[in-house]
Amino acid sequence: MTVKEIFETMEYGPAPESAAEALAWLVDMGDSFGCFIDGAFTDPGETFETKNPATGAVLAHVTHASQDDVDRAVAAARAAQPAWAADPHARARALYAIARAIQKHSRLFAVLETLDNGKPIRESRDIDIPLVARHFYHHAGHATLMESALPGRMALGVCGQIVPWNFSLLMLAWKIAPALAAGNTVVLKPAEYTSLTALLFADICRRTGLPPGVVNIVTGDGAVGEMITGSDVDKIAFTGSTAVGRRIREATAGTGKSLTLELGGKSPYIVFDDADLDSAVEGLVDAIWFNQGQVCCAGSRLLVQETVADRFHDKLRARMDKLRIGDPLDKSIDVGAIVDPVQLDTITRLVDASTEGEIYRAAVPLPETGCFYPPTLITGLSPAAPLMREEIFGPVLVSTTFRTPAEAVQLANDTRYGLAATLWSENINLALDVAPKLAAGVVWVNGTNMFDAAAPFGGVRESGFGREGGVEGMMAYTRPVDSPDRLTRIEALSGDGATTTPLDRTAKLYVGGKQARPDGGYSAPVFGPSGTVVGEVPKANRKDIRNAVEAMNAAAGWAKSTGHARAQILYYLAENLSARATEFAARLEEMTGADGSTEVDHAIRRLFTWAAWADRFDGTAKGVPLRGLALALREPVGKIVAFAPDATPLLGAVSLIGPAMAMGNRITLVASEPFPLAATDLYQVLETSDVPPGVVNILTGAHEELAPVAAAHLDVDAVWSFSGAPLSAEIERRAAGNLKRTWVNHGRMIDLADDRAFLEAATEVKTVWVPYGE
Repeated sequence: MTVKEIFETMEYGPAPESAAEALAWLVDMGDSFGCFIDGAFTDPGETFETKNPATGAVLAHVTHASQDDVDRAVAAARAAQPAWAADPHARARALYAIARAIQKHSRLFAVLETLDNGKPIRESRDIDIPLVARHFYHHAGHATLMESALPGRMALGVCGQIVPWNFSLLMLAWKIAPALAAGNTVVLKPAEYTSLTALLFADICRRTGLPPGVVNIVTGDGAVGEMITGSDVDKIAFTGSTAVGRRIREATAGTGKSLTLELGGKSPYIVFDDADLDSAVEGLVDAIWFNQGQVCCAGSRLLVQETVADRFHDKLRARMDKLRIGDPLDKSIDVGAIVDPVQLDTITRLVDASTEGEIYRAAVPLPETGCFYPPTLITGLSPAAPLMREEIFGPVLVSTTFRTPAEAVQLANDTRYGLAATLWSENINLALDVAPKLAAGVVWVNGTNMFDAAAPFGGVRESGFGREGGVEGMMAYTRPVDSPDRLTRIEALSGDGATTTPLDRTAKLYVGGKQARPDGGYSAPVFGPSGTVVGEVPKANRKDIRNAVEAMNAAAGWAKSTGHARAQILYYLAENLSARATEFAARLEEMTGADGSTEVDHAIRRLFTWAAWADRFDGTAKGVPLRGLALALREPVGKIVAFAPDATPLLGAVSLIGPAMAMGNRITLVASEPFPLAATDLYQVLETSDVPPGVVNILTGAHEELAPVAAAHLDVDAVWSFSGAPLSAEIERRAAGNLKRTWVNHGRMIDLADDRAFLEAATEVKTVWVPYGE
């Protein structure tokens, strides 16, 4: 063939990659694997087959780990952790050695990944394996610098990690590298379908002299993941489906285990009418047909501006017909095999069940055997169509149109997910206006599927919480050095019902900038140390929570205000509180019997602190190998319901309201249960300090009654609990409904002056990738 004929037909000849070395390694290992525990492979137990999805051939037999296997792995990790955490330089050297070994055996890893997973060898060789090595190199640096870069932080301990089958080795690296760099040890379970590269990685750990017990690999199905989740580990890191992530959130509720979840997605791919359409088509090929669409952040939901939709779809169909599908070990193949017949059946069933839209399947031949599905485009779907809303996890692209940028944002955010988004436009002003408005943890501008160890990756909404990569990923594997004291619950005082004053100054709820009576119509007395009634407060119920959430929704513009504007209001709050300092001190002394002036002074100082932070905690440009920028932007979490601590009723309230406001959130504060009047007095200060209605709402009532309602509310983004009541387990369990973020105390003191902790809890990281150049 001539070069011209090749470009016109795209009919490249086959370029097969030899599997001999990978198959020889399997033979050398006996074609049958035990688990990797305490630095050695165990004898195989009850095994299952792992197959090549392109041919159906059995590659090896892998052990289904038992409870005893998991227990021994956790025990080995626990025993190895103190020595591993003690020497940052030794950790850096070990991570560097692993990175070098992965590079030296890169072809073996790539071929084995393709054999086991079905993805094209070009993707394994050119994307997955280089990124794996990059993660270990990058985190060797984190290990070296941890003491200076993350002062006051230490390792969590033993981390249980569960990774999926679509990027089995890459996800392993994303989790193991930061965990080890921070001084943790790990017990990792690879996916049942694709365990082989994890076992090869274990072999590399053994060869490089990694201390026994630092890395442990246990294999098996979801039942083994449940064993790890229920074991004596300090953290669970999970990547997989939203349904399983929800069950893990419920299972870990109340245990005190740290948790990060990177879950499913239905990511929008937005094409504006001024985009380079040919480039956008090529980007879309990578976005949805990369790894056969089996990618959590796949651009599976195409939104095209109406004026160019027909032309774009025509170009896309023509490009689809040129895609090459076949043996994943052929280096000229674009689309490989679906990982397993079960997944293939799921994709087929979902597409065949669709009753609307026009289905176009690429006019390309499929291999006669193996798990293959043609690249598919479905146009003309309504935004409510099941295929527009549910994750298919296959090479299926669904599409609809929009007219204006505002409509594009609305359609893009009309999903319960929030993992990634892509937009194409030659207008940088438009691109940088739209990117911050998209509800996604990662936004790619004029590109897609850009990843790096220095750039945080993760989702919002039901795509999970927590970040992997960069210093943000390291934070997820550390905790403060100081061990907090146990929290003692303070019971409300009681008395004989006599009042201190004949004049009744009735406290109310504060919702939407107005004083409001409680929905239930009940109030409760607040007693002072002498047993007399110092006031009465309303007893809020679930409808009052509902009204507060509606008020927070109406105040959405607060998130768009500048840090400078938020700082001015916080300073104004401090000024007005200072003007009434004597009154507030007297109220505190009347309720608690303790000196109130010191607490008022500390509250004013905290407001000044958060006014200072309002325009100083911002994003960073990450050092990624890209001709362009990867911007890690700090955004507000959204709508927070916070339960104030029992003690220090004024300082506690201010310490929660301040950081929430400073970072652009809206907050509903449930006041200190035994001493609520300080918070109800505070709303008089809010009313005179230019705080927009709905930004701060204040409720009073029983924490144990209101916390389950707030945690289960599907329109709340985060729940914080500093309460003395035992709320942690219930909040975390009920938060699984929409996988909202939680910050609970697990019965221990939380430092109200820990600025870094509040900044992290009050913000979410969005990574925006902006390549540039002609």
